[in-house]
Amino acid sequence: MSLSVSQLVLRARQLDIEALRQLARRVDLADVIGRLVHALQRERGAASLFLASGGQRFATERQTAVDKAQPIETALRELFAEQLAPEHGATSRTLSLMAWVMLDLDALRALRAAIEQRGPTAHDAVAAYSRVIAGLVELVFHLADAAADPGISRLLVAYVHLVQGKEAAGQERAVGAQLFASGTCDDTEQQRIVHLIDAQERCLRVFEEFADDAQRARWQQHHLTPVVAQLERLRRTLCTARPGAALDSALSESWFEVSSARITEMGQLQNDLVHGLRQACADQIQRAEQALQDSEGLLRQLRDNPPPHTHAVERFFNSAAQPEAAPVLSAVADGTKAAPGGAAVSSLVELLQTQSARLASMEAELDTARRALHERKIIERAKGALMSRLGLTEEAAFRALQKSAMDHNRRLLDVAEATLALPDIAFAARHGSTHQK
Repeated sequence: MSLSVSQLVLRARQLDIEALRQLARRVDLADVIGRLVHALQRERGAASLFLASGGQRFATERQTAVDKAQPIETALRELFAEQLAPEHGATSRTLSLMAWVMLDLDALRALRAAIEQRGPTAHDAVAAYSRVIAGLVELVFHLADAAADPGISRLLVAYVHLVQGKEAAGQERAVGAQLFASGTCDDTEQQRIVHLIDAQERCLRVFEEFADDAQRARWQQHHLTPVVAQLERLRRTLCTARPGAALDSALSESWFEVSSARITEMGQLQNDLVHGLRQACADQIQRAEQALQDSEGLLRQLRDNPPPHTHAVERFFNSAAQPEAAPVLSAVADGTKAAPGGAAVSSLVELLQTQSARLASMEAELDTARRALHERKIIERAKGALMSRLGLTEEAAFRALQKSAMDHNRRLLDVAEATLALPDIAFAARHGSTHQK
């Protein structure tokens, strides 16, 4: 069978639609992951209070949280299975991340049984849940880094950073609840609270930058609520108490309540973003399907109405007429008219000019969204390198990057890239010399 122009054009449009449908399925997957993260965050907080109180409080809340998380976990496993089908377009990296997540999900049953028997400490339970959630957040991050449409990409950037900020808030809730329930202030846990507050602010600033006006206004309005004011008062109680000082353990429930209210608001924003993403995908698919029909119509129109330049060529080579100016397409991008005798320019030129301007604007927006994701990835990789090379905690690794950036008056991204480029031996030598000073 011979190849036709229409086959090429139509297949290109069909591939566009398939890519958009794959993106819509990734949004569905990110939504279920986000809902499981939310459920595990609440389970983590309840488990922290249960263990810190010696099993005296939050036993019912913990079991309720487990019961809510399990059906979502089942739904996510089913979606993972669907990703094996070719039409989902899952990459090797996507499937590998899913496998890693499933390893941690498989370990949840043993963790829950151990918590039931009050085996682990509250701190160890928080760390175990946080590891599971970290894998889920990493998968969301990967799924977001694939959109080609700038509008959708902006919403995905907002979604990723909201999920990360919400996870930092969930960790803060668990650590703070554990600290209050223990009845004694601990310097290490205080530092964790400070770092988690800082992480939230950084992620939520990016969320606000990329969210739409309604979402941004809603979040800013939430800052003015009594819940946030009460949370700030409890934060001050935790962060200003001297190490070893007594804490009112009765405040653990108040802390959990106001922290949960703030996380619930983030969850509503997360749901709004998913709704917006689904609508954006649906709109793009509809436009692409309309374009598919328009492509068929354009092909018919071209067959029935040859472009003006072909008429100019026919006139030029007409043996019965005196030849005039050579049939050159003389219109230029600045809008000047065709020279006398030149071929009239089809509306395609104007269409291409408009399309080029629109694509340039879209590409600029897309570059901004991609840059935000890329910079976050580089910084996260640099933190991981410091943690691996020097045995630092995540908080200490980030603080080291921040300090180096401030000391050398450089961007955090530049310091992160330099850290990744430095060989292990050279890095160890530099780190050792810094300590010797």
